[in-house]
This record gives sequence, structure tokens and C-alpha cells, in this order.
Amino acid sequence: MRSGNPTLKESTFLDLASGSVVSRDGEAMTLNGTVSKTGFLLLLTVLTAAFAWSQVDFGVDGRPQAGFGIYLWGGAIGGFIIAMVTVFKKTWAPVTAPLYALVEGFFLGAISAMYNFMYEGIVLQAVMLTFGTLFALLFAYRSGLIKATENFKLGVVAATGGIALVYLATIVLGFFGVRIPLIHESGLVGIGFSLFVVVIAALNLVLDFDFIETGVEQGAPKYMEWYGAFGLMVTLVWLYIEFLRLLSKLQSRN
Repeated sequence: MRSGNPTLKESTFLDLASGSVVSRDGEAMTLNGTVSKTGFLLLLTVLTAAFAWSQVDFGVDGRPQAGFGIYLWGGAIGGFIIAMVTVFKKTWAPVTAPLYALVEGFFLGAISAMYNFMYEGIVLQAVMLTFGTLFALLFAYRSGLIKATENFKLGVVAATGGIALVYLATIVLGFFGVRIPLIHESGLVGIGFSLFVVVIAALNLVLDFDFIETGVEQGAPKYMEWYGAFGLMVTLVWLYIEFLRLLSKLQSRN
């Protein structure tokens, strides 16, 4: 099994297939447990995002005031570090997953406030699109309309890797004052690129569903509920940010 989400990948369950880890405590990963933990992580993220939003302010010239960078970069870097710890120490997920949700909430609150300042109402639209996509794809997956076949997985993984390389190149070239033309602008090419990224981010949700279902079927240990919820959160954060980027490009053309 593969997943385009780097936190949810094929090797995760290889050492759990025999069920020997589960037998030590007698508790196994369940679908309901993963869903409830995902809901809890979402709640934590909303709480800190709302707090960061309330603390962020912008001057008359549109520039963010002191404190904005702390929430934005502190949340982004802190969330990345905690995510990496969770990936390499999956047994810590019951602790690191809630921490990730709390810290990532600061980042999301700050960046959401910035986008909403520039384009009022864009955040609500992005939130609705994100959860609408989540539930639509969950329904399609559960009903069998979309199946995570090997070719499907390989295609999504390849596209996700390509997007990651483009974003990495954007960051590296940015240090030298070089900007990749067109794809980050509000022209047709830029909007088309954002649409493509949104689609790939959304399809990663299907791979996440398949990963969680596989864990339940293989009797993964209880802590994997937290890890599965954490992996799903990573994809949802990515999808939400991409919706913000797409909507901002569309609104800047008006």
C-alpha cells in the first residue's frame, strides 16, 4: 500500500502485519477511534487558530503588526518539527499529534487572517470547500466510486512528488531573488496550476482513507489511531492552504 502523504506510507504497517504488537495490550486500531481522534485534533487546531487570528493585526498600510511573524513562522516551523518527530516516532503519536494540531493552529490562524484581510470572506469559502471535499471523497471512497488501485496510488504519489519539487525549487530560488514565472501568478497558467494542486491534494485524502482502513484490517496497535488522524490532518492542512491560494488568485482577477 502506498500513500502520497509522507506521514502515511507503505512501510508503516509492515512491522505490524503479524499483530504481535497488538497482542501486548490487547487493544487494536478501530475506525471509530480514528474518526474521534481526528475530530479532537480538528478542535484543537480551531481553538489555537482562533486565538492567533484574534491576536493578529494589520496597519493602515496593510502590513502585519508585531507578533504576526511569531504565529506564522513559529507555527509553521514548530509544526514541521513535531510532524517529523511523529513520523519517526509513531509510538509518540498520542502526545505529538495533539501538539502538532495546537502548533499548526497558530500558523493557520495567522495565514488565514492575512488572506482574509486581503480578500474578505475567503477563509470561510476555503473552509467550506475543504470540508466539502473531505466528505465528498469519503462518500465516494466508501461507496466504491473511487478505488485506491495500485495505478491510482502511483499516479497520485508521482504527482505529489512533482508538486513538492516545484515548491522546493520555489523556496530555494527565492533566496536568490529568482521567481518561477506564471504558476504563482493570477493568470490562466497560475490558476490552472493551483487547480491541479488542489485536485492532487484532494486525491491524497483517498490514499489516507485507504491507509487507515488497512491499519484497521491488519489490527494495528491502538496508538495508530492517533497516527492515522495526524496523517489525515496533514493532508487537510495542505488542501486548505491550496484552496486559499486558488481563491486568492481568482479574486485578484476581479
